Amino acid sequence: MRDPHPVTGQPFPSPVPPGTGWPGDPATGRTPVARTPQQVVRLAASAPDTAELDARVSVCRACPRLVAWRESVATTGRRASFADQPYWGRPGPGFGDPDAEVLLVGLAPAANGTNRTGRMFTGDRSGDWLYAALHRAGYASQPQSWASGDGLQLTGIRIVAAVRCAPPDNKPSTQEKATCSAWLDRDVSLAAPRLRAVLALGSIGWDAALGSARRLGWEVPRPKPRFGHGAEAVLTTPEGRPVRLVGSYHVSQQNTFTGKLTEAMLDAVIARLA
Repeated sequence: MRDPHPVTGQPFPSPVPPGTGWPGDPATGRTPVARTPQQVVRLAASAPDTAELDARVSVCRACPRLVAWRESVATTGRRASFADQPYWGRPGPGFGDPDAEVLLVGLAPAANGTNRTGRMFTGDRSGDWLYAALHRAGYASQPQSWASGDGLQLTGIRIVAAVRCAPPDNKPSTQEKATCSAWLDRDVSLAAPRLRAVLALGSIGWDAALGSARRLGWEVPRPKPRFGHGAEAVLTTPEGRPVRLVGSYHVSQQNTFTGKLTEAMLDAVIARLA
């Protein structure tokens, strides 16, 4: 079964095979596939740049539970309002400026957001909030991010996640987070020479950023910096460069609908990344 892409109209099966023309697909049919945690470590460490890293992330199959879940959503578990669209059904690659001085670390793709569109924070309410704020701050070329191929571009910021596959109930397991951590480590190490700040969305993004810094040999304050909205810690690279870690409540509907996170609060945190 094939369904038309909402921007291009090209028909795709779900999940989408790599190298078949999906807008923004970083992979090809020759991209190496990680099928074990050990292969994730090897393929992440050997990725020469963010383009190849994103390609390898986007075809990863190292976590059987997550592979089964993301693909079941893409085939039989689609939301009714998107039933006529193809679903990406693969891990969410990083998105944004490959030369960014700011990294944004989220939790994991949404089942009917990134898992459908193939782009981080795209096609759901969380993305509506995030990209509108990034546009107000000058990082995003437009305030909406509704589908891959919609023209959105980011400048100065790159978006990644602690876990790259949509997890059941938005709760990845401890082992799944550990397996995926090598992808984040490589993102951080590639960005390190020019990185000035990391924005962590939610406590899982905060802990993932701290864990990555420690594994890469960065100096991390002790005791462990506590997460909170507006919390800040200074991490120091082995070369002695300071990188600011800034925390924000996640842009989930649970936070934005209840008023725990407001537009003004999000804008204020993003302004501190400059």
